[in-house]
Amino acid sequence: MQKFFSNRRLIIILIAIIVSFSLISFSVSIRNKKSTPPLIQEFGNDVVGLFDRAVSYPANGLKSSVVGISDLLNTYQENQKLKKQVDKLAQVQVESDTVKNENKQLKKELKLNSTLTDYTSINASVLTRLPSGWLNQLVISKGSASGVKKNAPVMAGSGLIGRVIEVNKTNSKVELISTTNDSANRFAVQVTNSDGDIVNGLITGYDKTDNLLIMGQITSKKSLKKGDAVVTSGLGGTTPKGLNIGDVSKIEKGDYGLASKIYIKPAADLSDLTVVTIAQTLN
Repeated sequence: MQKFFSNRRLIIILIAIIVSFSLISFSVSIRNKKSTPPLIQEFGNDVVGLFDRAVSYPANGLKSSVVGISDLLNTYQENQKLKKQVDKLAQVQVESDTVKNENKQLKKELKLNSTLTDYTSINASVLTRLPSGWLNQLVISKGSASGVKKNAPVMAGSGLIGRVIEVNKTNSKVELISTTNDSANRFAVQVTNSDGDIVNGLITGYDKTDNLLIMGQITSKKSLKKGDAVVTSGLGGTTPKGLNIGDVSKIEKGDYGLASKIYIKPAADLSDLTVVTIAQTLN
């Protein structure tokens, strides 16, 4: 007991509490007595109000902190849900764009198939196209199990894009018409002018800057102009005659004003290949 009362702070607190309650009781008992000096009642009310504020401020502060933390947690959870929804919407948009692009390509292939009367059309999708060989090769999803044979021409949209150079059971490798490989088997092509004259040559290169095929080794002095049609000539025996290549875009003149190079705008979009058609000959 002596140790308990030796604590001065505790004694002071107890005295303050006792005085406060005494003042409250005293204030209540005399508040209706007209003879009571108003100063005593005022002092008692002030002390009671001070005690109420001392207790209510920490409680209100704690309540505000709890509410603030709760709001912060709710905001974080809502933010996480919104992020997930945004990610899902982005994925849906990508899938939608992919489907639209494939649908557009398939429509082109259907239109192309109706013109390939002398061939068996085999549709395939592009599996891989490495950035390092973007202009040279790609791998498609059909192989010998689907009837694909080596050297078969490959079309996309409305024009020739290359030929099959390797056939596996379930996939094949295609060498593109835009290949930069000097040892590639080049396509033999011909240009027909407005007079019906034919100029033969080979696809010898590709202009990456202007997206144009280059025709060289020209064997005729016939006059050509922009817009003349370019097709495969069938010379060389590996590619059928008459497959669409594109149109003359510009002509580079050499000595004596004769054409030395012909630049061709491809009929197919060589930069965007997702669906192709293998024109397999019937024999």
